[in-house]
Amino acid sequence: MNEKLLDYLVEKGLLTREQADKTAAKCGPGHSAREILLDEGAVPEERLIEALSEIYDIPTVALFDTHVPTEVRPQLRPDLLRANFVIPIGWDPEDPGALVIALNDPLNMKARDVISASCKCRVRARLAAAGDILLAIDRNFGAGELQHAASQYASIQSAAPERTIEAAALQEDVNSSPVVMLLNSLVEQAVRQRASDIHIEPLPDRVRVRFRIDGILYERSSYDSSLLPAIITRVKVLSSLYISEKRRPQDGQFSTTVDRNEYDLRVSTLPTVFGEKCVLRIQQKKALSRNKRDLGMSEAEVRQFDRILSRPYGLVLVTGPTGSGKSTTLYTALSALNREAVNIVTVEDPVEANISGINQVQVNQKADVTFARTLRSILRQDPDIIMVGEIRDPETAAIAIQASVTGHLVCSTLHTNDTASSVTRLLDMGIESYLIADATIGVIAQRLLRRLCPACRRQRAVRPEEAELLGVDESVKIWEPVGCQRCGGTGYYDRVGIFEIMEITPRLRALIAARASADDLRSVARSQGMHTLYSSARRLVLDGSTSLTEMMRVSGDEEGLITGRSGVR
Repeated sequence: MNEKLLDYLVEKGLLTREQADKTAAKCGPGHSAREILLDEGAVPEERLIEALSEIYDIPTVALFDTHVPTEVRPQLRPDLLRANFVIPIGWDPEDPGALVIALNDPLNMKARDVISASCKCRVRARLAAAGDILLAIDRNFGAGELQHAASQYASIQSAAPERTIEAAALQEDVNSSPVVMLLNSLVEQAVRQRASDIHIEPLPDRVRVRFRIDGILYERSSYDSSLLPAIITRVKVLSSLYISEKRRPQDGQFSTTVDRNEYDLRVSTLPTVFGEKCVLRIQQKKALSRNKRDLGMSEAEVRQFDRILSRPYGLVLVTGPTGSGKSTTLYTALSALNREAVNIVTVEDPVEANISGINQVQVNQKADVTFARTLRSILRQDPDIIMVGEIRDPETAAIAIQASVTGHLVCSTLHTNDTASSVTRLLDMGIESYLIADATIGVIAQRLLRRLCPACRRQRAVRPEEAELLGVDESVKIWEPVGCQRCGGTGYYDRVGIFEIMEITPRLRALIAARASADDLRSVARSQGMHTLYSSARRLVLDGSTSLTEMMRVSGDEEGLITGRSGVR
């Protein structure tokens, strides 16, 4: 398969001959050309599936709305389906008695045999991406697997009541342990459903598990309350937290691999009246650094962003609430600035992704490695560019400002609602207005909007009150969510950023030095062409990327723009 696939990709212009030869040289037992290309990101998986479909004359299939036939479900083992990347998707209308299966490898005869032997029928193959197959397996069997693991744990505990919770959760190398299987399944399903957080919450009569997907929490399963201590203990074991400490909050982290991608999970436990609550934040390291245009910026905003980053010194602030994508924007900026000729040093809590060529320092409060203390040391390391994960206190703010006015480019985050409020926040921290004016070169406020699912979104005419809100003619059409299998019935799939970029001009610098209010700064910035979060969201509504409801949920009407006029900024 390797030679055929590589030749096809070269013929279609998806690979150069040099790339194909290098890939072929790496092939060997357990390392196919396809796996190497996927690991290196050389060719998207969907293009590889299309190539294999044409080479082996096997049709492709979309798995957005896949339901395994009820009559064959009892014969199927989800673990075998996952191991062989195969799932039944229905009966062949042209060949009664033949079961249509989706598989990932056209030459994987074992996958065909697993289904044929289990269901005692002929099979007809279709091709699909590995991730789509695993997600379809989760949708069809995931809830049952989680409940089965929970039932197994309850049975074991009732049969051996002397067996402690710690003993059950400490079986790090026993993959068949129900608690281990349960937590592993939760993490894997959360990753495949694009969740950013897993919430494990004690309620009076049960344990509730919710996934945050595209910024919204959805309940995914619930268990008997007796299962909570074992789940929490297992999480604590993985993240090196104190198992016996249940009265105080704890923070930790661990790494895991799902579908050949590495993920970091940041763990936070919190005592509540019904037991310990646990939140696991999921972060894929390579997802943090993106192309600037992939963030959601318009062409004009990209030019502004580049202009700010091209300055040799000064303070750049990225603001917004938790979960608004600030870290992704900072990492994207650092990746763009990362060159051999510059020394970049960061101080973060925690270090969310490792970037080659950048010196990254992890904050450690127990060892007194704070933002302020580390920042002082960094200034003696001959830096050109400094990234401070977050300005949390007046001391850190003062040192960051001082560094930016003494010849360094300093990038950091701040928790404020918009760009103008960032200036007043620094003033509230006790920083002199003339220093803020002298140091600051740009402030970027951002939020994340849910994108409409392209598979099911629906277009409709704008209503009169909506036309007034958007400042458009009533002939304009907008899009709204519907809900399908692909988006899990939500109507939305993935998120996109909206931005408000305030580039500090001489006039704004003078106003900042004079301690002008946030309203005055905002008004002048808008008169000079600044596009607000509201106007950025409005643009995405009009181009069909998101819905009016989502725009109002995220950006609201905080600027009083509901009077209805075109050319809203």
